[in-house]
Amino acid sequence: MRTVTVGLLGCGTVGENVLWLLQKRKDIFDNLGVEVVVAGVLVRDAARVRDIPAGITLTDDPAFLQECAVVMECMGGIERPLELLAPYLRSGRPVITANKALLAERWDDLRDHALAGRLYYEASVMAGTPVIGPMSTVLRASTFVRLQAVLNGTCNYILTQMEAGREYAAALAEAQALGYAEDPPTLDVGGFDTAHKLTVLARFSADGNYPFSAVQVTGIEDVTLEQIAAARERGERIKLVAELVKVDGQWQATVSPQSLPDTHPLCTAGASRNALVYEGEESGTLIFAGGGAGGMVTASAMVGDLLDWLIGFPGHVPLH
Repeated sequence: MRTVTVGLLGCGTVGENVLWLLQKRKDIFDNLGVEVVVAGVLVRDAARVRDIPAGITLTDDPAFLQECAVVMECMGGIERPLELLAPYLRSGRPVITANKALLAERWDDLRDHALAGRLYYEASVMAGTPVIGPMSTVLRASTFVRLQAVLNGTCNYILTQMEAGREYAAALAEAQALGYAEDPPTLDVGGFDTAHKLTVLARFSADGNYPFSAVQVTGIEDVTLEQIAAARERGERIKLVAELVKVDGQWQATVSPQSLPDTHPLCTAGASRNALVYEGEESGTLIFAGGGAGGMVTASAMVGDLLDWLIGFPGHVPLH
């Protein structure tokens, strides 16, 4: 058995579930001849009570990262995780992250590491529903044409509640009370969370250096009950849609509310889940749908990335 030391940044809902899943799937690590040891978990408040396995060290001192073979980041935000991860990546060690905002907005700092295969980030888009893996491997042989996706569960929930007659403000308040909405909720309802994810996807299908600033974003804040009702009368549903398509020879990425037929895959397969429709000349149309958020769903993708690294697979490499 060889010992692999893992460091974890953040111990919210996702971080807690990563720790439990590492323990639960010990059988897989045993089969690989690996003992995974969590060297430490970086948190803001080490005294706060958390639901984690016994024997885990919580600390606000990142010094333990120096002894880690791999770091898993699920703390969120941009500047603080980048500050912690940049020197670690420069040392040639791998990072596993679910942080779509960091990937989207600070790509200049991360791209070389991604090209070198040191960055694993399946969980950053659609959590445990695998889309980055296929797009970064087998789908590269197909000429990309277009993608459409519903990538934010909070917006999906709010729009579904509005279809039942609830006002936007009431539906948002309920989503916040249930813990669905980011803080602040503008990240979700303003379309920026979706734009972060679309930016990440664009780098596997259209342009390996696609900038977040190029995404045109309109949120759902101005969608009215009247618009929802009118769409239902037409046999359609309003969704916050991420779309990437070529217009006049240039790739155009947009996030906006769209009225789609009830029969559209984003309304059927993605009725209450995240969903993505990928179109390629050779591959045809592919539909991905499943849980796009949640602690254990996201943890499953992060631990899956850890297994890929242990087996020897490189991280997710964007288009060159």
